[in-house]
Amino acid sequence: MFQIYGVLDLIFWILAIIAFGMSAWALFHAIRTPARAFAVAGKQTKKLWTIILGFATLFAFASAVGYFGIGFGQLNIFVIAAVIAAGIYLADVKPAVSQSKGGSSGPYGPW
Repeated sequence: MFQIYGVLDLIFWILAIIAFGMSAWALFHAIRTPARAFAVAGKQTKKLWTIILGFATLFAFASAVGYFGIGFGQLNIFVIAAVIAAGIYLADVKPAVSQSKGGSSGPYGPW
């Protein structure tokens, strides 16, 4: 027999795993980026972004493992906030600090 709740649980679990991956990717990038790049880009400090993305990753992880009986067990307001925070970082802050990192630069731009 087809159970709709089983399919919906699977969809929400996949969304929670995607949210965790997105938050972890943003946190990993923020940790690897030098603090000076945030100041040069005119964004919030590295410390603040690391704290925000750390909590975002924590809440997304708790939601992802919740389907196994640990943690929150559902997509909730904290996971939605985690996706929004990671999305803002990846769409706005990451490109700005990546350009500000410096590195080898030739006459036609970085290489």
